[in-house]
Amino acid sequence: MYPVVFFDALRVKIRDEGVVRNKAIYLALGVRRDGTRDVLGLWIEQTEGARFWLRVVNDLKLRGVQDILIAVVDGLKGFPEAINTVFPETTVQTCIVHLIRNSLDFASWKDRKSVAAALKEVYRAPSAEAAAVALDAFDTSPWGTKYPPIAALWRRAWDQVIPFYAFAPDIRKIVYTTNAIESLHMQLRKIIKARGHFPSDEAALKLIWLA
Repeated sequence: MYPVVFFDALRVKIRDEGVVRNKAIYLALGVRRDGTRDVLGLWIEQTEGARFWLRVVNDLKLRGVQDILIAVVDGLKGFPEAINTVFPETTVQTCIVHLIRNSLDFASWKDRKSVAAALKEVYRAPSAEAAAVALDAFDTSPWGTKYPPIAALWRRAWDQVIPFYAFAPDIRKIVYTTNAIESLHMQLRKIIKARGHFPSDEAALKLIWLA
């Protein structure tokens, strides 16, 4: 059983019917309590939706994943319905890492470090109630006043954010720490950049899987 599984996507150039297309490779990254991680699967699909995600989740179960405590996703269409069909007790959680990254897109480069530090008060709060107070404080702070879309972004996603505050501290740290998924992305991006584009879906999946 994996306490946390991240579901994410990488954009890769793949030749398809004589034309190089930009395709998404979806990956599932399982993280254990001790921080060790396993790539659980890779899939290519032009359009995501409930049917595709149901195939992905069933595939994970067939590969031996018995249960998932928390599935961390970033707005993947049809995913919550699919995973709760196969793993009904799984909590679907908005990716805090992506939420922070999307928040920083509103800030200038010189302000991003300070804004990120201010947002820690929200996602490191001890409870959902304390987090709501921290978000209100951020909203009325100099950074919140300078960049009002940031607090608005968090409020729109709030229903998918608050399950996070019920998790144990060690699980919460896995969810908001970028190390697990960012180190994998860095490794894969080097391979993708060196390759340029892949001759087929199968070639892309094989090389990335072997990485």
